[in-house]
Formats: sequence, C-alpha cells, structure tokens
Amino acid sequence: MEEQNNNGQLQIELREEVAQGTYANLAIITHSSSEFILDFVRVMPGIPKAGVQSRIIVAPEHAKRLLRALEDNIAKYERIFGPIRTSDESPIPPLTGVKGEA
Repeated sequence: MEEQNNNGQLQIELREEVAQGTYANLAIITHSSSEFILDFVRVMPGIPKAGVQSRIIVAPEHAKRLLRALEDNIAKYERIFGPIRTSDESPIPPLTGVKGEA
C-alpha cells in the first residue's frame, strides 16, 4: 500500500518489471452498472487465438476521468506531433461472438 507524505502528495512506485510495459493492439471494453472492464489484448497475424495481456477494472467515475485524461493527452500529442491518422474508410468492425475465458 502506498503512503502519502506530509504535504498530502501520493508517492507512486513503478517497479522495474511493470515499467517495461505490455504491448496490446486491441482493447475490449465492457461494463456493468458498477464497473468498467478494460481487457487489453495482443492479436498476432495468422494466429486465430489472442490472449488478454492485462485486465483493468475501474469504477464508472474513474472510467470518465480516464476518458478525459486520454482526450487531454491526445490533444497535447497532436499539438506537438501532428494529427493521429486513423483509417475512417475502413473502420475496425465490432467484435461479435467474442468469448472470454477466465
């Protein structure tokens, strides 16, 4: 558990094995009345099965904060590096029939 220092700031520890990150090229988002579930998946070409690399579960309020933080960071990124190009002509179709295993 993290401790707060005397001036009220939270000290966050980033362990080396976590700092390396995990690559994912697909996110599947589902929700219930009380939580949002974000599954980050690595899909490999030619391989019909993809594994969830990480699952993050957040409260709806935190999901909305995450959305705002992503919008803010994307705007900052695009001011520096230019627009992020997405292919609007061929959007990724929604995944149907995807079944997860826990």
